[in-house]
Amino acid sequence: MGHTYEKEWIGEQFDEERALYHLQNGRVKDCIFAGPADGESVLKEAGDIAVEHCSFSLRYPMWHVKGFELTGSSMDELTRAALWYADHGRIIDCRLHGIKAVRECSDIQIEGCDISSTEFGWKCSDVVMKDTSIHSEYIFFDSKNVALSNVTMTGKYSFQYMENLAIENCHLDTKDAFWHSKNVTVKDSVVKGEYLAWFSEGLTLINCKIIGTQPLCYCKNLKLVNCTMEETDLAFEYSEVEADVRGNVLSIKNPKGGTITVDSVGEIIMEDAVMECTGNVVVRA
Repeated sequence: MGHTYEKEWIGEQFDEERALYHLQNGRVKDCIFAGPADGESVLKEAGDIAVEHCSFSLRYPMWHVKGFELTGSSMDELTRAALWYADHGRIIDCRLHGIKAVRECSDIQIEGCDISSTEFGWKCSDVVMKDTSIHSEYIFFDSKNVALSNVTMTGKYSFQYMENLAIENCHLDTKDAFWHSKNVTVKDSVVKGEYLAWFSEGLTLINCKIIGTQPLCYCKNLKLVNCTMEETDLAFEYSEVEADVRGNVLSIKNPKGGTITVDSVGEIIMEDAVMECTGNVVVRA
């Protein structure tokens, strides 16, 4: 048997301030949150709610929500800062197109969604995202315990200051990804960007394709396993690294320590270092 809710709204429209404030154990289906009153915080402080096939066009609709399912719903560009300080939630088959959609949330599952949201997922914890496409300039800034699978992402400054991040079967088209991150593992993925993962600690890339200029510099405890690198020049500068790279690397510069094994390399640059660099580059025979 399914969940029986104490309160239920179906096919209604709400536009006033805090329209369903502090709703507990309720179901909201086929409703529209929009209108001339332009009210904010329509479901603030709610708990144990199901929101199904609803349309949102009002600011701050789901703050401080404790226990929720948001399914088959859409939040347009006017739905700013949609979910903040929420926990124990599932967001399934939704369209989230408002700025800063998720922030300081915990225990959140995101699946089958279409997301376009600048500054998405800041300061969150225990988030699982899968089968989702997302565009975000800053995604998951300063978050921890996050897992992504089958995600297609475009953005710029991604996954900065994160801790405990797992990525699998994803395509990331980004820029300064993973800066200052700790304990990140990326498997079977494409990572395209510039200045990838500078100042990271504990980054492991397994069966990945890495594309873009000046990747993987100033890293600690960096590992690459069976990876390929395209258009990657001046790689590994001042990094402590153990790398197994298949194919060609355009150039490698001043690795601080460890061993980088490659099929071929256009240029090995060991000059003008500002610190002692003892990294070794091995070209397979």
